[in-house]
Amino acid sequence: MTPSRWETVPVEGDSAPASAPVRVRFAPSPTGIFHVGGARTALFNWLFARHHGGSMVLRIEDTDAERNQEQWTVGIVDALRWLGLDWDDGPYHQSERSHLYAEAAEKLFADGRAYYCDCSREARDERTRHIPTPGYDGYCRDRGLTPGEGRALRFRTPDEGSTTVIDVIRGAPVFEHHTVEDFVILRSNETPIFILAVVVDDMAMGITHVIRGEEHLPNTVKALLLWGALGGGDPPVFAHVPVLVNQAGKKLSKRRDKVALEQYREQGYLPEAMRNYLALLGWAPPGGREVVSLDEMVAAFRLEDVNSSPAFFDERKLLHFNAEYIRALSATEFVGASGTFLEHGSWAPGDFDFAAFDVLAPLVQERVRTLGEVPAMVEFLFLPEPRIDEKAWDKRVVRGPAAKQILTAAREEFASCAWTAAALHQVTAAVGERHQLGLAKAQFPVRVAVTGRDVGPPLFESLEVLGREPTRERLRRALERLEA
Repeated sequence: MTPSRWETVPVEGDSAPASAPVRVRFAPSPTGIFHVGGARTALFNWLFARHHGGSMVLRIEDTDAERNQEQWTVGIVDALRWLGLDWDDGPYHQSERSHLYAEAAEKLFADGRAYYCDCSREARDERTRHIPTPGYDGYCRDRGLTPGEGRALRFRTPDEGSTTVIDVIRGAPVFEHHTVEDFVILRSNETPIFILAVVVDDMAMGITHVIRGEEHLPNTVKALLLWGALGGGDPPVFAHVPVLVNQAGKKLSKRRDKVALEQYREQGYLPEAMRNYLALLGWAPPGGREVVSLDEMVAAFRLEDVNSSPAFFDERKLLHFNAEYIRALSATEFVGASGTFLEHGSWAPGDFDFAAFDVLAPLVQERVRTLGEVPAMVEFLFLPEPRIDEKAWDKRVVRGPAAKQILTAAREEFASCAWTAAALHQVTAAVGERHQLGLAKAQFPVRVAVTGRDVGPPLFESLEVLGREPTRERLRRALERLEA
């Protein structure tokens, strides 16, 4: 008989059943983009395993043939590698382990712990529409059905008693058995429901700790009942990490929020920054520090320190983290990291000048928040004409104070002054003084005319790299446009 309570499960998160070495698993379903919540779960599993010198299994839960796609599996593997989260075993694919689930289902049926059911959804709904408690009503429990077409296999939930889930993060929630319906474990087409496959695999793979999202907590009672019915011995230690929410306090949704890890990668977020930020969603290293190395995270991570409250995924804070990590790169590392994004710049093939970029790279590095911002910062160097930001043009040139006079005077002065950042700075400041303008206001129309934007790397260093004649030609065209 299945025990009514699982009192033998260790409460202490740093303990493992029967002194087994720590072994965790990350088990995503390849049904869509790689969610940042899944990435955070993978990271917590990895940190815990590495903290204890244990191992992490990568298991692809692809039993839902209608929704699974190979491209999503590839995306999961690539995302984990991008984050630097290696695994020690796998990846296993549940679609290749169907025989194990079939054997478990046969055992449960033979032991009287499961029964076949041929109820249609319509028939079930009609029978139970007046029952206050939703769910299956056990209609086929004692009909003695054998396997056959259109018949699903249901687990026979105990009528009495309760199951206590000992959770490192959430305490010990109790589930009364009368609230758990006789749930399906094998579909009518003989494919396993994920809860059966998960339990069979966790038993076979020796998983000691199950660290996953809190949305899976209600399923844990079913897993424990199956675990006992299959004779699995002590179950794993459970830890259900907090849900990620947006600024409105609502659970992150791919329909409403930016949740795809791939999207952040494509925009130029660094894996180190993303990894560090994800670690802080529900957990904090000791000492109040937030920017910590991976080694420091491994040394400090404990499941007991994970918070049970929802964690706010703050895109602005992540952006700040990313900027900090970009500024921490060496100049060589920054140039190398920017390479992928510079390959897709708006300039013509062959017009990119590596030497020019190398000069401005340290200045750009101080101003970008993502690597995806780098091309726009320097494109003025490699285009025949700058791409004008119309809002900046209207604000800084058309409506800017004395813009025409500033551009005219700057073009004249730039013809003969020394072509260094310091000299250009001095000349522009003098032009501004003649028109009762400070340097900041005086340089804005020059910046927009030459670079097309009112933000970017330091103006005078940019002009020095661009060169005298290209700069004066752009000022001339800006004056013509202003006259028009």
